[in-house]
Amino acid sequence: MPDSAAPDPTPVPPGGVPPLSESQPAGPSAAAAGTGAGAGTSAGAGAGTTVPSATDKEPIPPKDRAPDDPRGAEPKRPGLFRRMGTNAKEIWDEHKVLFVILFFFFAFLVAFFWNRIFVKIDAGEAGVLYRLFSGGTVTDRPPYGEGLHVIFPWNKMFIYNARVQQVADEFTVLSQDGLAIQVEVSIRYRPQYEFLGKLHKDVGYDYVDKVVKPEIQAQFRFVLGQYKPEEIYTSQGFIVQTVVQGAMAEISERYILLDDLLLKSVTLPRPVAESIESKLRAQQLAQEFDYRLMTETKEAERKKIEAEGIRNFQDTITGSGISEQFLRFKGIEATLELAKSPNSKIVIIGGGDDKLPLILDGSTRSDTLTIPGSTTTTPAPAPAPRTPVSGPPRR
Repeated sequence: MPDSAAPDPTPVPPGGVPPLSESQPAGPSAAAAGTGAGAGTSAGAGAGTTVPSATDKEPIPPKDRAPDDPRGAEPKRPGLFRRMGTNAKEIWDEHKVLFVILFFFFAFLVAFFWNRIFVKIDAGEAGVLYRLFSGGTVTDRPPYGEGLHVIFPWNKMFIYNARVQQVADEFTVLSQDGLAIQVEVSIRYRPQYEFLGKLHKDVGYDYVDKVVKPEIQAQFRFVLGQYKPEEIYTSQGFIVQTVVQGAMAEISERYILLDDLLLKSVTLPRPVAESIESKLRAQQLAQEFDYRLMTETKEAERKKIEAEGIRNFQDTITGSGISEQFLRFKGIEATLELAKSPNSKIVIIGGGDDKLPLILDGSTRSDTLTIPGSTTTTPAPAPAPRTPVSGPPRR
């Protein structure tokens, strides 16, 4: 009976080794087959040799694989991010404890150096950075402005007040006479913003005590040494202006701006101050007397002019001094003025020698009568004695 299996399409040569196909490389199986063929088993080679099937072949690259290869296509390779995630997970699983220790160590460092890493600059301030490993103080760029800045913990940020500031100072100077004078001033200043790095590098953080105060004191000693104590009171404005001009030029060389200088007080020694005050009081008193003399002189001239006017008036009216007619005329004027008075009066018409009316004051008692325009007084008539009333005596 013929074999039911399909015959192998590849003919087997008489040696017993099937030929290799174009897509099958020569491998260990082929070498083993060649070795068996050389052993002399040519008698039953056609019946006793097994031909390898397609499933026993080695993997073939996709570019060399036949379309009808029973092993099928190779599975799709995963993407980049998926492979990275897989690798990261494997690394985490292998070094989990190490990563936890490093995390807590880094968190401890950040918490410990928090104030050195995160620097806050408030309003009206500026920062100068000092780099430990990069050249020291930064002077080739503007200072750091307001806000939050992040720096390395080994660097340091110096914060300056960039606003106009005021400081009071009190010191002693000597006058031209060698007397000690106590001076109290108020200084307004501010640092030059664009040169803040050079100010920090050349002068330092305490530049007020190193530059501002000593320079102001030196200028005051130089200027006040040219004045006497009594001249200082009257020349304070000029003194302050001279000091400001001299100090401004010196302070600006140290990257500082002098905004203004106020002279609060100048205190002299007590004996000198009392002497100056006495002298000033005497001067004021002398000026007062001069004014009084001038006033009295003007008053004398006024009275002289008034007397001359009265004399000229009399000469014009009477012709030669005061006469009886002039006196009678003035008496009539006085009578008219008295008649206009709201006070109670008693007027007797034609009661005098000159026939001028007699005027009696009814509010007061007088023993004499006044005749207007007359230089004499008339005694008032004595009251009549009271007559006793007859009747029985009183007990």
